Amino acid sequence: MQTIAIVDYGMGNVRSVQKALEYVAPSDNCILTSDPQVLRDSDRIVFPGQGAMGSCMSALEENSLVNEIKSSFKSKPFLGICLGLQLLFDSSEENNGTKGLSIVPGKVVKFKNSELKIPHMGWNNVNHSKDHPLWFNIDNNSRFYSVHSYYVKPVNDDCVFGTTNYGHEFVSAIALDHVFAVQFHPEKSQNDGLQLLRNFVNWS
Repeated sequence: MQTIAIVDYGMGNVRSVQKALEYVAPSDNCILTSDPQVLRDSDRIVFPGQGAMGSCMSALEENSLVNEIKSSFKSKPFLGICLGLQLLFDSSEENNGTKGLSIVPGKVVKFKNSELKIPHMGWNNVNHSKDHPLWFNIDNNSRFYSVHSYYVKPVNDDCVFGTTNYGHEFVSAIALDHVFAVQFHPEKSQNDGLQLLRNFVNWS
C-alpha cells in the first residue's frame, strides 16, 4: 500500500479529488494534509487547485509547505491540477502580479479575447502533444472539464504534453521529470479523468 498525499491549503473542493483517488486506488492511503512531514513521508503528491494564486501562495507559506513541495519534485511523482499547474511557473498576472514556485520557467496570463466567455468553463478537447504514461488508455483529443480564466505560457515547449483550443491554442498539460500537471480537472472528467488518475497512481 502506498500513501498519496493531497495538499490541503484551505481552498477549493479537495475532497472531490480525494474521493476520485480512493475510487481508482482503493488499496492505497489517500489523505488530505497540510503537514510538511506527511508530504515528506508520502509516496506521491497531488496538488489540486481552485481559487486565486496569491491567496494560495500565502496559504502555502503560512503552512511552511513551499520548500517541501519544491523538494518533492526531485524524488516522487507529483500531479498538479488547475491552479496546481499554474503555481509551478515563475509568476502570474493574477492579483496584480503573483510569484509562483518557479519550478517551470514561464508565466501565467489571462485570456484577453473580448469575444470569449471568461472563465473558460466546461468540456473541451485535449490534444496529446507528446506521448506520456499518464495518457495511457486515453484517446487523443478526449474531452476534459475545465474552469479557469488564466493559462500557462512556458518559456520552453519541451515541457508541453497537452494543448487545448479556446479562441487560440494554449497549454493544458506539462510534464517535467517526476511532475505531470494539467489545467483541467480529471476528478470532474468522468471516465477519462479517472483513467488519468489511475495512470498517475501507477506511474513509476
